Amino acid sequence: MRSFDNLSKYLMGAIGSVVSPSNISKAMKQDRRDIHHNTVEKYIEYLVNSYVFYQVNRFDIKGKQQLATQEKYYLVDIGFRNLKLGKFQYQDVGHILENIVYLELNRRGYQIWIGKIGAYEVDFIVKNALNKFEYYQVTWSMSDPKTAEREIRPLKSIDDNYPKHIISTDMITAEIEGIEHINIVDWLLKKSFN
Repeated sequence: MRSFDNLSKYLMGAIGSVVSPSNISKAMKQDRRDIHHNTVEKYIEYLVNSYVFYQVNRFDIKGKQQLATQEKYYLVDIGFRNLKLGKFQYQDVGHILENIVYLELNRRGYQIWIGKIGAYEVDFIVKNALNKFEYYQVTWSMSDPKTAEREIRPLKSIDDNYPKHIISTDMITAEIEGIEHINIVDWLLKKSFN
């Protein structure tokens, strides 16, 4: 039971990060918590099937196919993270914000994937009921030019004309090279056109 609890804490601390059972097993062994990767797979399956986590698969944008490895996991409620890891575990606010965006995209009824385009990652590719796609990047702030470049580059490398969005906590937002930059609160209050 202790290894199951340790695994759930590990996943809660890694929301929004690409993970694999073998990497989790290796990381836990380094922390003197020996657990086999097959057991990790089973435990993750239990957590997903019991609706504690959502599993999001990766999608190769250029190859137009779903990839079978390196999924991300998002918590169904950030309160679980606060309960297990402590209320003051906010050093990773960008991934917490990403978890919030995932939950809202899910609530709006989209099919959701993590995007891969070459060496870059797009936080979310979504498809609505009309089979229209949208792309989303999530970041705490775009004020640092390096962060802005990191978030814009993957979206600019996509060759289609589907809408592209960057969601952040910045109060001043604007369109950047055809990419909508929107404040998280404004986006959450925006009516969905699913």
